[in-house]
Amino acid sequence: MACTRCHVEAPASKQGWCVECERAYDSWIRGYAGDIVVPVLAGMGILTTIAMLLPFLGVGPLIGTVGVFAGFGTLAGMFRLRRRKRRQQFLAGALPRAYLPSKT
Repeated sequence: MACTRCHVEAPASKQGWCVECERAYDSWIRGYAGDIVVPVLAGMGILTTIAMLLPFLGVGPLIGTVGVFAGFGTLAGMFRLRRRKRRQQFLAGALPRAYLPSKT
C-alpha cells in the first residue's frame, strides 16, 4: 500500500503513512508540545467547577460524578481536535526535497 503523504510503496500505519513520514511527523510535532496546556486547563476548570464546587455548595453527589466524566471528555475531545489540526497543518507544509518521490 502506498503512503498517502509521499506516495512511496511501503507498509503504511493506521493513518496511511510510511515509517519515514511518521518519523518526520513525530519530530515536527515535538515543537508543539505546549498544545496540551489548554485542554488540561479547560478539563481542570470543568472538573473543579462541576465535580468539586457544586457538591460543596449542596448539589447532589451524582452531579460530581458527572463532572468527572465531563472534565475528562473535555480534555480528550480538545486534545483530539488539536491533534487533528496539527496533522492537517503538517500535511499542508511543503515536503523537504529528500522526501519527494522519485520519477522512475
